Amino acid sequence: MTPVSNTVRLQKVLAQAGLGSRRQCERLILEGEVRVNGKVVTELGTKVNPHKDVISYKGKRLPPPAKIAKIYILLYKPRRFITSLHDEEGRPTVMNLLPPLPQRVFPVGRLDYNTEGLILLTNDGELAHALTHPSHEIPKGYLVKVKGIIEEKEAVSRLKKEGIHLGPEHLRVDSVSIIKTTSKNSWLSVVLHEGKNREVRRIFEALGHPVLKLKRTRFAFLSLEGLQPGQWRLLTPLEVKRLQELSRKEI
Repeated sequence: MTPVSNTVRLQKVLAQAGLGSRRQCERLILEGEVRVNGKVVTELGTKVNPHKDVISYKGKRLPPPAKIAKIYILLYKPRRFITSLHDEEGRPTVMNLLPPLPQRVFPVGRLDYNTEGLILLTNDGELAHALTHPSHEIPKGYLVKVKGIIEEKEAVSRLKKEGIHLGPEHLRVDSVSIIKTTSKNSWLSVVLHEGKNREVRRIFEALGHPVLKLKRTRFAFLSLEGLQPGQWRLLTPLEVKRLQELSRKEI
């Protein structure tokens, strides 16, 4: 029998193999896509020894952890691209913007179809899980164009101090500033850390100022500097180290 100290949860092994974040890998297990030593496993509490057990996904055996090289990509996602590995409706995904890679990567979090900007992709499931976990409060910066004129006092008071109540949710930004206004629209810089579904759009819709354009400009200390829509680059070793440090930081 394999010593307990050498075993880890199956979803963690799948995440380390680059099949997705731990939450995504849990879904793969529940959907019956994973086998351990030839048997389908659907129980999330299952523990395995990644160095001894034969683990496969959709019939393909996963390589031992030591043989999986980690890849970290920063992509400038254009509008009208899905942040997913594939789309049932046949729309282009962020994966279409990347060349063939030696390892499968997946997006860290997501951006809406009509939102452009910075998105990370990796095969490091543990880091992806940490960076998207609310407890680490990773700041994300956005450039927002909304319909109508927003006054500075309204923006700061409602969005930062009071927040917006939408049913059981209380949405609030970390910082907000008005960049410019025209006769019809306002441009704002917004920073938040929660990353709830369509959070920025829902906040401004609740204020009566629908979002006309949304661009994520920053993720933690990373920016889009030097990139045009559709372009990407690998993170440097120092950038990866800094992200790992952020993911281990206790809040």
